[in-house]
Amino acid sequence: MDKQGFTTGIVHGDRIAGSEHGGVRQPIHTSVQYGFERVEDLIGVFQGTKKGGFNYARQGTPTTAALERKITSLEEGVGTVCFSTGMAAITATFLTLLRAGDHLLASRYVFGNTNSLFGTLRTLGVEVTTVDACTIDEVRAAVRPNTRMVFVETIANPGTQIPDLEGIGALCREHGLAYVVDNTITSPALFKPKAVGASLVVNSLTKTIAGHGAALGGAVTDTGLFDWSAYPNIADDYRRSAAREQGLLQIRKKGLRDMGGSLSSEQAHSIALGAETLALRVKQSSDNALALAKFLEGHAAIGKVFYPGLRSHPQYEIAQKLFKGASWLLSFELLNAERMIDVVNALQLPIKATGLADTRTLIIPVAPTIFFEAGAETRKAMGISDGMLRLSAGIEDIDDLLADFAQALKLAA
Repeated sequence: MDKQGFTTGIVHGDRIAGSEHGGVRQPIHTSVQYGFERVEDLIGVFQGTKKGGFNYARQGTPTTAALERKITSLEEGVGTVCFSTGMAAITATFLTLLRAGDHLLASRYVFGNTNSLFGTLRTLGVEVTTVDACTIDEVRAAVRPNTRMVFVETIANPGTQIPDLEGIGALCREHGLAYVVDNTITSPALFKPKAVGASLVVNSLTKTIAGHGAALGGAVTDTGLFDWSAYPNIADDYRRSAAREQGLLQIRKKGLRDMGGSLSSEQAHSIALGAETLALRVKQSSDNALALAKFLEGHAAIGKVFYPGLRSHPQYEIAQKLFKGASWLLSFELLNAERMIDVVNALQLPIKATGLADTRTLIIPVAPTIFFEAGAETRKAMGISDGMLRLSAGIEDIDDLLADFAQALKLAA
């Protein structure tokens, strides 16, 4: 059969790969230990000479392996390692591939917890520089002789800035740098970072891919584009593997075996189920986000709206060129920031909660919550005002959402 469509591949992937008793989905494997008839096979799994075996659930189960195959297919990569959360995936990537004295170059516009992690890396001797990644000249000027990796998000949370993804990809190829792209907001339904030369793709599976606010998970996918044999920080133990496998193997061994950031089979199964409706949910939530953004931009009570699907967005052309849609994330500011609490409390449908990419619309004031710990100086550098509200559009009927915002904004005067 010719190459299947995006959703067809997700829905039928488990069955076509083969599952127990003809099941259309992979079962949930809860075993922690995995036995072997021959001890030679157990030794082979430990030493990596026997492919496809399992020895201890901390490093993976048949259920997590099935999800990894699914994510690999979605991102058109060569392999994936799943983790307990998206932050576990990012942390494992940094801690296993960077060493004291290395330099990490990152976008200034990143998720609050990722920004906090940069501080931890600095305490461990890793130099971290954050720049306006929307401007390739700023990124280029920040490259140093000890730079090992560049990290960006496809659409920044919460300011929705989009880096020069293509320009950074070319820069990383030029300098032999590992290019790590967090694809959480767009997801492979809207964008595949491999197209811009990404070495590794990170997804918080909790968000767009699982999509129902019911499971935590994260993943790192190797696109197969980076030559790990030339990367200085691969341990000798992993040099014995093929060059294309070395980076991901080190992430798996150190991030799962040593650090223990393992995804449970139950959570992996739930994420795999959610992924089946990925494209459908992303289309509906992106359509809703665009309609809300246009409504808010035209409302007299609103000062600014941040959404890549609006022509007023600074990176609108990049979004139109690279993405199949502008996703579900938008942020906005009231002209009268003092009425922010009243307006949010008056909304009936959006849930006042943290989190993103649920089927339900979520809203949260940014500065006093998810970016409170970052401090006023960092928030200012990231373009986060005290009155910014972040919205994660769900899949509700758009007329209901528009009516709800219309009634709540009457309190904004």
